[in-house]
Amino acid sequence: MNTILSRTIIIENRLGLHARAAAKLVRLTTTFNSSVTLVYGDKAVNAKSILGLLMLAAPMGSQVEIQVEGPDAELALEKVEALFHNRFEEE
Repeated sequence: MNTILSRTIIIENRLGLHARAAAKLVRLTTTFNSSVTLVYGDKAVNAKSILGLLMLAAPMGSQVEIQVEGPDAELALEKVEALFHNRFEEE
């Protein structure tokens, strides 16, 4: 049984989790075998689904929890967190 790793981050990029940022996140998360879930408020979505991510409508300053479970969970969490901290390489 796999352990769920999680980390809470703040969305720092000016436009929040918009279409281009969501597409970058999907491209990254689909490279991992682990499941990656983003939780914002009362919504939890698969981070490998662009439609799910866009439905979060998480603006700048939002607190989002990243949950990762699977064989490469540690690396996936590290890379996803880095993408958020690097503001999706947009600024």
